[in-house]
Amino acid sequence: MALCQAAVAEAVHVFGKVDILFCCASEAVIGTVEELAVSTRSLTLVRDQFETNFFGPVNIIKAVLPTMRKKMIGHIIILTGITGHLGTPGLGMYCASGWALEGFCDSLAYEIAPFNIKMTVVQPNLEINVLTNRITSAPSLPQYAPEFNPAPLCRTIIGGLLDRLEGADKPEKGQKSLSKLSSAEIVSIYPRLPPQMSTSMLAETINAIAAIGGHENPPARHIVGFEGIASVKEKLKTVSEELEDFIEVSCAVDIDDKEHENEVLDPKAGSTQ
Repeated sequence: MALCQAAVAEAVHVFGKVDILFCCASEAVIGTVEELAVSTRSLTLVRDQFETNFFGPVNIIKAVLPTMRKKMIGHIIILTGITGHLGTPGLGMYCASGWALEGFCDSLAYEIAPFNIKMTVVQPNLEINVLTNRITSAPSLPQYAPEFNPAPLCRTIIGGLLDRLEGADKPEKGQKSLSKLSSAEIVSIYPRLPPQMSTSMLAETINAIAAIGGHENPPARHIVGFEGIASVKEKLKTVSEELEDFIEVSCAVDIDDKEHENEVLDPKAGSTQ
């Protein structure tokens, strides 16, 4: 926290104020919930995941709020991912840290709105935050190997993708990332992406951020890329369908509030009264 306060103080000393705070700290810990609970070292990975992805942004936000509040202006932009909407097998703790940060930001947005401070959560595709930062894999358990568990675990998906990218021009290097991520030891790797792919992903995200940075009325959430939009739409559709399927059961608990129950079950009837 002290380092964050010092960084903000230096920025204010040089520039006079902080107009936009952009938080993009991210590291991914890969492993099923069970794999991350088998040892003290793997449990440390969980704590480290939250220190980087949750407490890091929280600390710098807390450090910058007094100066933004004093100036009555500011825009806080948080880079998370569509994992803030979607659970992903093998990325449970990564998703949990993202959901925690987004819940924090949603609550904070109401608190700082009277001071003219805006809050935006930017959600790019999974590849942006995962493939452009360090990836740490917990030791794999044989019970979650592909031949025993049909769930498409992130370890297999990311490892296979990196192998294809790394082996595109040098086939003899294929399978290295997947084998590393499937190791019986804790392994950390820094993905080596083709320059064109890396440039394209970063440009896509930078354009999205530049479009909303300092905007008078920025969105609370800004989803980047067709894949992310399609995935979130599908998730919201599923949530809406499940809500409708069980709406009568949900409303049944409100025994003494039949008027509002009828409005929920039949919105048209409520609007004609």
